[in-house]
Amino acid sequence: MAFDIDMIKKVYAQYGERIAAARKAVDRPLTLTEKILYTHLWDGNATQRYERGASYVDFAPDRVAMQDATAQMALLQFMQAGRPRVAVPSTVHCDHLIRAKEGAEKDLAVATTESKEVFDFLASVSNKYGIGFWKPGAGIIHQVVLENYAFPGGMMIGTDSHTVNAGGLGMLAIGVGGADACDVMAGLPWELKFPKLIGVKLTGKLNGWTAPKDVILKVAGILTVKGGTGCIVEYFGEGAKSMSCTGKGTICNMGAEIGATTSTFGYDESMERYLRATNRADVADAANAVKEHLTADPEVYANPEQYFDQVIEINLSELEPHLNGPFTPDLATPVSKMKEEAEKNGWPLKVEWGLIGSCTNSSYEDLSRAASVARQAVEKGLVTKAEFGINPGSEQVRYTAERDGLLDTFTDLDATIFTNACGPCIGMWARVGAEKAEKNTIVHSFNRNFAKRADGNPNTYAFVASPELVAAIAISGDLSFNPITDTLVNDKGESVRLDPPSGDELPQKGFDVEDAGYQAPAQDGSSVVVAVSPTSDRLQLLDPFPAWEGTDINGLKLLIKAKGKCTTDHISMAGPWLKYRGHLDNISNNLLIGAVNFFNDKTDSVKNQLTNEYGPVPATQRDYKAAGIGSIVVGDENYGEGSSREHAAMEPRHLGVRAVLVKSFARIHETNLKKQGMLALTFVNKDDYTKILEDDTIDIIGLTEFAPGKPLTLVLHHADGSEERFEANHSYNDQQIGWFRAGGALNIIRRGQASA
Repeated sequence: MAFDIDMIKKVYAQYGERIAAARKAVDRPLTLTEKILYTHLWDGNATQRYERGASYVDFAPDRVAMQDATAQMALLQFMQAGRPRVAVPSTVHCDHLIRAKEGAEKDLAVATTESKEVFDFLASVSNKYGIGFWKPGAGIIHQVVLENYAFPGGMMIGTDSHTVNAGGLGMLAIGVGGADACDVMAGLPWELKFPKLIGVKLTGKLNGWTAPKDVILKVAGILTVKGGTGCIVEYFGEGAKSMSCTGKGTICNMGAEIGATTSTFGYDESMERYLRATNRADVADAANAVKEHLTADPEVYANPEQYFDQVIEINLSELEPHLNGPFTPDLATPVSKMKEEAEKNGWPLKVEWGLIGSCTNSSYEDLSRAASVARQAVEKGLVTKAEFGINPGSEQVRYTAERDGLLDTFTDLDATIFTNACGPCIGMWARVGAEKAEKNTIVHSFNRNFAKRADGNPNTYAFVASPELVAAIAISGDLSFNPITDTLVNDKGESVRLDPPSGDELPQKGFDVEDAGYQAPAQDGSSVVVAVSPTSDRLQLLDPFPAWEGTDINGLKLLIKAKGKCTTDHISMAGPWLKYRGHLDNISNNLLIGAVNFFNDKTDSVKNQLTNEYGPVPATQRDYKAAGIGSIVVGDENYGEGSSREHAAMEPRHLGVRAVLVKSFARIHETNLKKQGMLALTFVNKDDYTKILEDDTIDIIGLTEFAPGKPLTLVLHHADGSEERFEANHSYNDQQIGWFRAGGALNIIRRGQASA
């Protein structure tokens, strides 16, 4: 039986009435996305039509999921909210704090020792507040959610940008910061700007070496890393129905890389098969009873241009395998063009590592298809020219794959089986020799490939591909290898060709597991004590941020003018810094150390206006804070792209940064800044970016009349005594302006609890 089946049945029981009300309010047929959004309105039945890309709307998500790195700060905030128990079903998943080095058994043992304090903290907080806890080794959050919690037509939020993976089971699953999760767990509404809609029509059927991963790699090439910002992507068509549920999850998962709010598919037979295979026949039966509501109205898919803001069509029968990268997930290259592109751009052709796993591609089907390639290599006398690593997505997947011989197939090729965890995908990889910073190439089935992302080496050229293509390229050791046309020489000197991969959508003998790794919370957690040592360097209780002083903000120093891509990895690095995710002051020592300074093209080197010397970004900002001086960060396009980590907003807030001014924001990061009481501003005229000089002192004028839709004025005081002014836009509504004035959204929750 499924978790939370009563909640799911309650959601379905109101679907018919709420969709009827929405259809009346909108006065036309509805997309699936609109059905799920309108059925989850905080105020109940719809009474009006919301404007896409403009209306701020309050929603009531069905559940919350948190991974261990982000759960620490989310739960530290929730502990300040004064609530005795979470208001909606919530879970914590320990998957980020496990380093890949020697293999699953040794690596997990090391992690449970090194991070015992954090794991114990998360387990005790979960036990106290009614939160389901998935122990280290249980699996990657999004695979575990797909196997246990996702359900068609539901809405969930999660403190990880790849929460969107659950769209593979027909949900609207959206990545958020911990403050948003705190609101929902505290029983408050969750606010989202009503998204625009992108429809992707899939025709034909995948064949040969082409996989579901290639669909999103193609879409990323079309839309780029910012093309989905403010949008939900809805996939439909016969091609969509022909794919597995986990294949759909892969596509939705990597939708985070185009900036999409989330992605989803309509309920179909593949989802029903997956639900039944994962012991959730009761959810399948409940979904079948309302299945007409769990997809778009027929008119929508018949004439998509009338109902979506943008429509893309992809013929799966003609789609070619892709590799995306390096250094950005939207640089899409068909496998047939890789040799030409690599030689033209100087990308190293020799592949050092092939890595399969991550939340994007670690299902049983993924391992099955990749194992079919590995099995051929063994049978045809081939050995891998690159090193090979595997991260299963969950203990259920790992146990079943081991039972069915898939893992033995990989180890026959000398692959290392890492823990059921994120590992190299998030920089938790103790790669031998990475510190040498040598130029090299790796291929992986992950989702992101920003510089330093996997191993900390800025010269690692990482390319994203399907698990089966990763396996083939790892065997060849050659980035330009095209398994469709190229041959390899075996141990007998013969030229052999790899056949197209094959595999099982679901295990023929069913899933099996001895201990999935779940720990249920106490029925009554009131007596559970959550202890945080005041001398801990891993955990730190939070103090409220100060409220706005009630005046314009004058005399800000320029901390950094970031040049080019500045993701949340650049703002708050992961990898070894993950150990400080529960200690705000310690992790603030990585603030913006990966951002490139416009004025000297260096990282972690900015001018300190108090000393006129160059130094690290965090140390410079701490000097300003000690002197009682605020600062401002200036950035380029799509600032804050990537992970949902709210540390990228909390660190500058903690150290005294007052505002972030950029050409454009990624959605989650902009919201995180607002939640923490920061000013998130955008240039009215993007050319004004050039006006900001290294020694500027900056005023922000108009805050006493801060109002929705009303620009603020920035005054630049240049070192030569001259002055320039320009306007900056913002997207704050009245509620968000309240967060700014209070010093952060959590202060309002605290205030409400204190007066209750």
